[in-house]
Amino acid sequence: MSLILNIDTSTENASICIAADGTPLGSLTNPHQKEHAAWIHIAIQNVCKAAKIELKQLDAIAITAGPGSYTGLRVGMASAKGLCYALDIPLIAVNTLHAMAFSMRLQQADYFCPMIDARRMEVFTAVYGKELEVHLKPCALILNEYDFLPYLNKGTVLFFGNGSKKYKTLQQNKRAAFSETAFSASDLSPLAYQKFTRNDFSPLAYTDPFYIKDFYMPGFSA
Repeated sequence: MSLILNIDTSTENASICIAADGTPLGSLTNPHQKEHAAWIHIAIQNVCKAAKIELKQLDAIAITAGPGSYTGLRVGMASAKGLCYALDIPLIAVNTLHAMAFSMRLQQADYFCPMIDARRMEVFTAVYGKELEVHLKPCALILNEYDFLPYLNKGTVLFFGNGSKKYKTLQQNKRAAFSETAFSASDLSPLAYQKFTRNDFSPLAYTDPFYIKDFYMPGFSA
């Protein structure tokens, strides 16, 4: 049995989850973004205690590596890497948008479009197909009503994530569906387990948060 600590600090809600072979054993969430740094290590201790698991029993640590909150990503990555070094266990780094799409893969849609709020009318986003193949690579986007029309013209698109609320005010296409289901570290658990079974680990010395700093308007070069 594999025990993996899953961490997500990419948005305003930080969460952690301990899972056995991809099945959550316990989780905690913190909705106060400014408190993520102070909260995370105490939360890890508490969730381990509740699950009756010692840190030394962990087989790996999984982290959503971004895009997302700049400060949140730094907090999560530093915590994950520090524990991996101390415990001598591997790190599993997952693109946040891919993890979000994976968590929604069983929903009925032709395309999956996760969105992370990046303030004002900006989002971090990507588009995935039914098999989670990439149609639009993770990017930063300033939203307008014409976004995603190439996909909406072909089929239904499910928009989700905390950034999708802004796009819902712009897009009235009948093929656009919206979900308010919140992503958490518990949703990361099965994907992290898949990567663990494939020995798909990230090098501790060279793994950094995936920041997307440049925004672009469709039709214009960045």
